[in-house]
Amino acid sequence: MASEKFGRVALPMAEPGGGFGDEYSERASSLDDYKVTCIQFIRDISEDYLKWVDYYQLDAKEDAIRRTGITSVIGRADEWISKVAQSIKGVDVIMNDAIQKMAEATAGKPFPINVTVGSVPAYTRAKPGRISVLVESSGRNGRKTLLGSHSRDARFRIESTFDATIDDSSLKDPQQAGSLELVIDATKASHNDVVSFTVIVEEHDEQTETERRGASTLVHLN
Repeated sequence: MASEKFGRVALPMAEPGGGFGDEYSERASSLDDYKVTCIQFIRDISEDYLKWVDYYQLDAKEDAIRRTGITSVIGRADEWISKVAQSIKGVDVIMNDAIQKMAEATAGKPFPINVTVGSVPAYTRAKPGRISVLVESSGRNGRKTLLGSHSRDARFRIESTFDATIDDSSLKDPQQAGSLELVIDATKASHNDVVSFTVIVEEHDEQTETERRGASTLVHLN
């Protein structure tokens, strides 16, 4: 699983649907072997993201923040793949989420974004049902923040081991994202299912977008 193939992927988020593991999962001889393969892949690709941080030549404080963000994902993803994933699809969801998180850490966070489930960010747990997601953000120098879209066809990136959707029917468009609540429909989830989602927030100065960033969250249903 050579990381050179993915050396160009230093983006705030991957393409819609993730799919980094698709070409390998069909060749997996067992779930345990696939877990080992994907844990190693995460370690390999983290080196590519760290090389991007080298390229940016940031000041010492920001450099350390981004490196810590990238490397912290490795241990958490290792733990979740080893202990939480119950299927090849579950491994893929956790691996793709880790890649999203490393890309977001590489890009940095120029303005505050906080996405939580049960007051916990990034890696969290919930019961099957309708899951409340709190999104909080603030722009710099009086700028406003708006809820953006992951792609032209999808407001959110979502990948799961069950049929999951994010309900945004109560939101206005564009929705000012200073503080807002989303709902994940996890009524079809079972014990040990997982869902990963990415919320995009844009910072605007009057009518001009100044920055946009994604924040990815992984939820273990238990």
